[in-house]
Amino acid sequence: MPRVSEAHLAARRQQILDAAARCFVRNGFHQTSMQDVIKEAGLSVGAFYRYFKSKNELITAIAGEKISAVTAVLDGLLLLDPMPPIPEVLERLLELVDAAVVEDGTVRIAVQVWGEAVHDPEVGALVAEIYGRVRGRVVLMAEHAQAAGQIPADADPAGIGAAIFGLVQGYILQRILLGGIDRQTYANGIRALLH
Repeated sequence: MPRVSEAHLAARRQQILDAAARCFVRNGFHQTSMQDVIKEAGLSVGAFYRYFKSKNELITAIAGEKISAVTAVLDGLLLLDPMPPIPEVLERLLELVDAAVVEDGTVRIAVQVWGEAVHDPEVGALVAEIYGRVRGRVVLMAEHAQAAGQIPADADPAGIGAAIFGLVQGYILQRILLGGIDRQTYANGIRALLH
């Protein structure tokens, strides 16, 4: 039997993740069965289970992929000298949220996973680890902003990082649950609040 290339394996894995994301966005996390994802991906059961054993594994992979894009943007901003002001950093994060809402709707999955994290310890640990990476980067940004004199010297960078992270989550919830909020209005509100 011929060996399968790494590129083929990666493409097949991505095919499954894309199918799972479409199913979760369309039907919700709980209403989507593994069989639904297998059918959407157009694979055999055996081929599918070679890559993923559970919905939690799928969620972990989808979330990891999306959060990696966010942390890459934050890492890039941290390398800039000077780093952009915190309101600009927030706007960049909100742009990523808007892109995910429009492109593939995966932000909707995040909200479902947050709810699941309350009841499922495995999902809760996943959420804490993944979102902890983002919040950690934002705390670093607060430390850089503090060193640059953008925020008061006596401010707590961990508290500022948590607040910034909460502002992004709040934007996600308002976009998904309420609608009627646009990025510029929200960003202008944040700017006014920070001044």
